[in-house]
Amino acid sequence: MPLASAPRGPVEIPDVVRVRAPDAIAVWQNQAGGLTFRADGRYLKWNPAGTGESLAAERERLAWMAPLHPVPEVLDYVAAQDGELLVTRALPGEGAVHERWLAEPRTAVRAIGEGLRAMHEGLPVSTCPYDWGVESRMRGKDVPDLGTTPEIDLLVVCHGDACAPNTIIGADGRWVGHVDVAAVGSADRWADLAVASVSLDWNYGPGWEPEFFAAYGIAPDADHIRFYRALWNAT
Repeated sequence: MPLASAPRGPVEIPDVVRVRAPDAIAVWQNQAGGLTFRADGRYLKWNPAGTGESLAAERERLAWMAPLHPVPEVLDYVAAQDGELLVTRALPGEGAVHERWLAEPRTAVRAIGEGLRAMHEGLPVSTCPYDWGVESRMRGKDVPDLGTTPEIDLLVVCHGDACAPNTIIGADGRWVGHVDVAAVGSADRWADLAVASVSLDWNYGPGWEPEFFAAYGIAPDADHIRFYRALWNAT
């Protein structure tokens, strides 16, 4: 399955998007077939029916996170037979895989690490209504034996998809917020750290993990990283 990325060719704009943004430009396509469009300071995310993804879940989490951590403001949500649409206000920056940040990987990697640390420290795990722990992620899925689950290092509110594109970076090179939060929930921080660090290879090439872990402020833990990367691939 190809990685999520900017569309590699023309895409059909769904009617529900075209009505709200006739000049919408497709900027992202995920592995499930969902599309994200940009228009007039807004992002319009389209999720076709049957993908297994949920923009309703993202809308709920954005509402919970909004007073606590910088995330996009929800402007509209539409559920239809053929899919869902979530409209949000753009944060003041660009994703960490924007062409500028691909050309400045050290700045981007540090922003990703610092932003993830701020999220883990800033969101209150004691009142988080969402779970992203190992059992909840495996439930109802045919997951191979991954070995013994490591002891929880630190329970935090995890992003749930901490890959590089989901950190937004401002013009000054500092993180300004996070997007694509449909899987946000309480879990060991290594569930995020393992995925965020491996995604650096996908986007910037090898060799950036030490910079990331230094920016976050933690030493790599091989056992936790191995387990949570295997869990990510299996679920």
